[in-house]
Amino acid sequence: VQLVESGGGSVQAGGSLTLSCAVSEYRYDDICMGWFRQAPGDEREGVAAITDDGTRTLYVDSVKGRFTINRDIGESTLYLRMNRLTAEDSAMYYCASGPSCRTIVARQFDVWGQGTQVTVS
Repeated sequence: VQLVESGGGSVQAGGSLTLSCAVSEYRYDDICMGWFRQAPGDEREGVAAITDDGTRTLYVDSVKGRFTINRDIGESTLYLRMNRLTAEDSAMYYCASGPSCRTIVARQFDVWGQGTQVTVS
């Protein structure tokens, strides 16, 4: 299983970015895909998650109404659309897969990408 993120970059506050995560194959028991972020000196924070059938999504409070997670199962790609970005959204963003979407906690996800940097100024 390999996850490869893309779409990060530098953007002005108030702008938008869409992150993508290409999935080479899915673990048979990983039904949840999520986005996490980590700024220097901070712990890895769960941002959003989505079930394998796309029927359930979860978001951390700080991004609700601004970020949207979705997945294109046919294209094996996970997306994170980020609107109204602020400096506090600056971080390395990671996609991950795990067996449960009950919570967005890093220790519950077992396959990780290498990350893509988002910088908001």
